[in-house]
Amino acid sequence: MHSHIPAHLNTVKGMDMELTLNNGVTMPALGLGVFQSAPEQTTAAVEAALATGYRHIDTAAAYGNEREVGEGIRRSGLDRAEVFIETKVWVSDYGYDQTLHAWDKARGKLRVDYLDLLILHQPAPDRFEKTIAAYKALETLLADGRVRAIGVSNFMPHHLTQLLGSTDVVPAVNQIELHPYFTQPAVQAADAEHGILTQAWSPIGGITFYPGWGGQERRNVMEDPAIATIAGTHGKSPAQVMLRWHLQQGRSAIPKSTNPARIAENFDLFDFELSAAELAAIDALDTGNRSGPDPDEAREERFAMVIPEA
Repeated sequence: MHSHIPAHLNTVKGMDMELTLNNGVTMPALGLGVFQSAPEQTTAAVEAALATGYRHIDTAAAYGNEREVGEGIRRSGLDRAEVFIETKVWVSDYGYDQTLHAWDKARGKLRVDYLDLLILHQPAPDRFEKTIAAYKALETLLADGRVRAIGVSNFMPHHLTQLLGSTDVVPAVNQIELHPYFTQPAVQAADAEHGILTQAWSPIGGITFYPGWGGQERRNVMEDPAIATIAGTHGKSPAQVMLRWHLQQGRSAIPKSTNPARIAENFDLFDFELSAAELAAIDALDTGNRSGPDPDEAREERFAMVIPEA
């Protein structure tokens, strides 16, 4: 197994916080997520985020908006090298040759020559041999310089153990559902043990709706009184407090918004600091209940979704 450089935070250029991945590549800790962003809104959201100061955009083949992400990056006028682009391979493209082709599809839609981070979207334990083959394709893409870092998403500790036992490159990132009501301590510990950076999707919790999940039991973390109290102390919003919590604990977070004012608010995190007691109070809100799908459940219909060529 490869040696690890522990992920750590640096303050760069005053405001940008960067994380160092286990292969030495640096990644802005805060990124814009575009899950469930309609294609027609995505270009403007990406353009607004980059104008605000974001330098990391997270998308996925399954979101159907990679093309619009690429367009937003081009409209920003920034050089390609200034923007960290992360995307994901969908389950229907798992397998060695299929995943090499998934890179081609993503690159073509984004209109870039390389990707900064390419990850597997789901462990898909009902076909894990294909998951392993897909990851081996990521290793090839990494060795060829077509991607700068590789990783996984929604992998639980037992999935990581299986993966690490069959592959050579330790994932740089594991992107999981993580917010104050669902902190996944066992996954975070497994990631840390292996030198894998934990990246939070749904980092402020309760905003994104997953059809068929959560039902009437859903609670919006944004309305939590403990977080409201901390927010009031600092003159910040609940969302800003939650994002700061992620960053201070060394995680990457990718809040999703298409609202330019909210995009800017979510980036305005670098002029306050949460105390150890405040961090602990937020940690204590964990309910153990996920809002999104269980990574161990097979979702054959969803997994079969075909990713278009162009």
